[in-house]
Amino acid sequence: MRLDKFICESTELTRSLAKKALHRGDVTCDGVVVKDSGFKVLPQMAVHLEGTLISVIGERYIMMNKPVDTICSTIDEEYPSVLSLIDIEKINTLHIAGRLDADTTGLVLITSDGQWSHKITSPKKDCGKRYLVELANPIDDSLIQVFADGIELRNEDGLTKPALLDIIDPTHVRLTISEGKYHQVKRMFAAVGNHVVNLHREAVGSIELDSDLALGEWRLLTDVEAKSV
Repeated sequence: MRLDKFICESTELTRSLAKKALHRGDVTCDGVVVKDSGFKVLPQMAVHLEGTLISVIGERYIMMNKPVDTICSTIDEEYPSVLSLIDIEKINTLHIAGRLDADTTGLVLITSDGQWSHKITSPKKDCGKRYLVELANPIDDSLIQVFADGIELRNEDGLTKPALLDIIDPTHVRLTISEGKYHQVKRMFAAVGNHVVNLHREAVGSIELDSDLALGEWRLLTDVEAKSV
């Protein structure tokens, strides 16, 4: 990797600021001052910027317990982005893998890895998302097969993919879907004459939200979790 690119991917410096640091002699490779932006950094080299060892940050994989009144995008006039809750270097390289509504809580996955994100969000990948749902009106076991068969949503062609409905009690259920249509869970229950009061995402694929992670808190995924997608 070129030295100027290495610096940019290891710090918050832009390419122009990295070049200025090089010209000032602020950068050493294996103890030798290097001013050439095109110098090739080898994997085993120790690179220091102003005496501090730096290394390429690499891909990041994060779980967050999303609070209400936050959004899963970068710009909104009414609510802050969930990214504003994260204190981490090079936050501009991160994006949200899938979205939750402003009034929905629970597991949000955030990453810098576009291919990893695609595995989660693409309907073709059949990545299950499990929600804990509180309903306004009681339901019974007859809806289990209705959700398994697929539901016709308003202004949509065809049925939703089969969904797994687990009834906890008449007004509390767990629902697992493998799509990410706009307001899908709320619209599915609206289609059968009910209304979602509270919605909380518990899992995406095999990644489960930590039970001890408070609303607004986040942590990096383990290697095992990141590779499970």
